Amino acid sequence: MARDARSPERVGPDLSASGLRIAVVCSRFNDLVTRKLLEGAVRRLRAMGAEEGRVFVEWVPGAFELPLACKKIASTGKVDAVVALGAVIRGETPHFDFVAAEATRGIQEAQLSTGVPVVFGVLTTDDLEQALVRADPELEDKGGEAAAAAVEMAYLVARVEAGAWPGGSDSKEAAG
Repeated sequence: MARDARSPERVGPDLSASGLRIAVVCSRFNDLVTRKLLEGAVRRLRAMGAEEGRVFVEWVPGAFELPLACKKIASTGKVDAVVALGAVIRGETPHFDFVAAEATRGIQEAQLSTGVPVVFGVLTTDDLEQALVRADPELEDKGGEAAAAAVEMAYLVARVEAGAWPGGSDSKEAAG
């Protein structure tokens, strides 16, 4: 997909998602938590101006499956960014450590190998209560934060690919 080099004056949550195509890949495991993450992500994207039909939601069984789905979607060239949402909650076995580490590694590899931003919106918490607080759109809203990061990264990648960085009118020189 061709990206334009739009360069808003402000960064962060004030960016516009208008015109962007964003995929949100969400884990069904711990869906009490992940549905809240998804609600926050979609709400933030809509608040940022994402149009109907330009936010695509896909579900996968668990956090371990997020990297492959994200990589495949990013590889299509049909999205400007991907948001990976999941919740890995510590239990009594080392399963938490393996799933959290591999989801993290795989999501990072997906964005590095495709060049498309794949934002890590996977909660790794000690218990369900922590996860619910972090996921709740009315409290910490980590899903919304991940969505805003995806929009910001989509703009950065577009500027770099268009040759508008460094030295473009929207780039900032390092201090000092």
